[in-house]
Amino acid sequence: MEFNFLILNFDNFIYSYLLYNMMPMAAKFEVYVDAKKQFRFRLKAANGEIIAVGEGYTTKKSCLNGIASVKKNAPIAEIVEVEK
Repeated sequence: MEFNFLILNFDNFIYSYLLYNMMPMAAKFEVYVDAKKQFRFRLKAANGEIIAVGEGYTTKKSCLNGIASVKKNAPIAEIVEVEK
């Protein structure tokens, strides 16, 4: 039994190592200050492509709240086609 336990832990280690080192990097939010001295965020995909940009915020805290709102609401957001 102890031997099987060691194998299980070794398998978990290998799986964790491969998952960490071989999976693509996750998307990330970047927070920055624009030319007008406002805080903004952009969402970058794993390949580095910018896929979303937030509005300008007067404080960093407000910018971080904007990110939190996107993270909370995006998974349940409805897709709506807007006509001109």
